[in-house]
Amino acid sequence: MNDKELLADRFEENRGHLRAVAYRMLGSLSEADDAVQEAWLKLSRTDADEVRNLAAWLTTVVGRVCLDMLRSRASRREEPMDAFHVPDPVISPLDRIDPEQEVLLSDSVGLALLVVLETLEPAERLAFVLHDMFAVPFDDIATVVGRTPAAARQLASRARRRVQAAPAPDPDIGRQRKAVEAFLAASRDGDFEALVAVLHPDIVLRADAGAPVGGAAASKLVRGAADVAQQALFFRQFSMSSRLVLVNGTVGVVATLDGRPMSVMGVTVVEGRIVALHILADPERLARLDLAGIRD
Repeated sequence: MNDKELLADRFEENRGHLRAVAYRMLGSLSEADDAVQEAWLKLSRTDADEVRNLAAWLTTVVGRVCLDMLRSRASRREEPMDAFHVPDPVISPLDRIDPEQEVLLSDSVGLALLVVLETLEPAERLAFVLHDMFAVPFDDIATVVGRTPAAARQLASRARRRVQAAPAPDPDIGRQRKAVEAFLAASRDGDFEALVAVLHPDIVLRADAGAPVGGAAASKLVRGAADVAQQALFFRQFSMSSRLVLVNGTVGVVATLDGRPMSVMGVTVVEGRIVALHILADPERLARLDLAGIRD
């Protein structure tokens, strides 16, 4: 085996970790793969013998690539559509998570958390993700963001305060499932009162349908149990062909029509009630998701 093949093997050993970093940074599976590929290109052009800790070096390289991507994204951001954006979900059958997805979701990064991360400034997000999620020292983060270690620490602190506002889902899958099944049953039955009962009074529903088609904007942000329950009744036909899955490690729903996925819904359950619904209904993005394992 030549030196390039050895280097490629060492990179592959770190790929899962790097993809997990990039996913938390970008909230996009395809962009995460692009960032990891860019890290490989940078490594292949580097004298690897000069790199003392390859895993740490690659982590900071991926962080820098993601930071550049976030800054580019911010420069072209258009409101108000970004207010409806739902990050890419990671979907698994309810009874199992494959090893690759387990690495990707090793610290249960739910959609609610990713939505909060989307609100951070790029440098704040990088400092929080690298330090709080992957224990990268602030000295290393400082070199990526071009600031002092003290300033990098402050970036992470500001981000942490925002992230702490994200609802922490009930860790019990059984309790999650009970709430989601109650929601679906009430929706199928057209039972408004039962829907309201399973929803937290301050629930937030975020639906991302992608770019408007023919001038019609289907994306929406809805707050409050009564209004969210009304939305569930509007779209009750999709609950008739819904399947429970794991969405980012918690119980969620894939809705299909004639065997074709129409939406993926991440659900955040706290103390038996649903506090957040994150729905991806963008046909283009749904087509890119790996849903083969849940179509059977």
